Amino acid sequence: MRLSNDEALFRQEIRQFFSTQIPEDIQERSAAGETREPDDIAAVQRILNEHGYAVPSWPTAWGGRDWSPVQEHVFLDEMHLAHVPEPLTFNVDMIGPVLCEFGTDEQKARFLPGTANLDIWWCQGFSEPDAGSDLASLRTSAVRDGAEFVVNGQKTWTTLAQHADWMFALVRTNPDAPKRQKGISFLLIDMRSPGITVRPITLLDGSVEVNEVFLSDVRVPVANLVGEQDHGWTYAKFLLGNERTRVARVGVSKNRLAQAKRLAGETPAGRGTLLDDPILRARIAEMENELAALEVTLFRATSGDVDQAAIASILKLRGSELQEQTTELIADIAGPTALAVDGPSDEIPRWAQRSIRSYLTQRKVGIYGGSSEVQRMIIAKTLTGR
Repeated sequence: MRLSNDEALFRQEIRQFFSTQIPEDIQERSAAGETREPDDIAAVQRILNEHGYAVPSWPTAWGGRDWSPVQEHVFLDEMHLAHVPEPLTFNVDMIGPVLCEFGTDEQKARFLPGTANLDIWWCQGFSEPDAGSDLASLRTSAVRDGAEFVVNGQKTWTTLAQHADWMFALVRTNPDAPKRQKGISFLLIDMRSPGITVRPITLLDGSVEVNEVFLSDVRVPVANLVGEQDHGWTYAKFLLGNERTRVARVGVSKNRLAQAKRLAGETPAGRGTLLDDPILRARIAEMENELAALEVTLFRATSGDVDQAAIASILKLRGSELQEQTTELIADIAGPTALAVDGPSDEIPRWAQRSIRSYLTQRKVGIYGGSSEVQRMIIAKTLTGR
């Protein structure tokens, strides 16, 4: 994990950028868990894009920076540590790289500039009521009709679809394919198309982040097909590999753990504070060790000497677990006050009132991008060859 002189200088430059170019009010809201969607996310991404930082992993022809994997990790780590909202992952880490790799020249010219600048807000149409972790069971159909596909079906858990201009979706174009993974295609769908209905799903924490999307005789131009028809599973695996690597979010867990230590040191308990409790201190120390191990694994992933499919799943699995554990730790520190909702902040601190909501919403990280159970199967199959 030791940085070279050039890499250390790069970290200083990135830290200076985030401290001077991102509005303080956006950073403060992000640190408090109160990021305004979609306004704060769009504002940050456009600032990053203006300075050439929105899509560093893309090819340089489309705004990429040709950074080393270590530089990419340092950039993301500093972003998290500075409490800067990430660029929209659906744009930057998912559809953007897929279009760069598999899109036509026309698709790249049409979509990539707006995707980088968040002039186009994308959502992901993968999961369905009967096809979540078992994604190959998806049933949304796309039937060719001349120069168009006619799409019918339902997507669910579609994050931030209420803001989306476009959806990238997996659809079944060949129901008679010999394997379920075959016969699936990757389509770009305009969310303003007739026949699309978005219905919000209220989550346990009271937020509306995910949605159901119903598609009824939605007509999609064949020009919006990415790559080859019936080969969408290949592009989906490419996309999910990028998502799982980024979802580790080491910097986010670092921030939460530092916050937990500070809050424990400020919370009276007995003759001292909660931080004096040896059991709590051991719990925090164990998380710090696990977080350090995760970061070492991230650096190993940058070497290129490890199986990338397995390492992506390892990062996703352990990163998700630590994100869940750190929110649980803060909720435990809050104790009974975590159950308060919208109470007076002079009696019950805002962080305590937010803690249980954060705990509840972070249960999702072990599911999206491939559940923890699926990651364990991928790791086992990859490492054992069975």
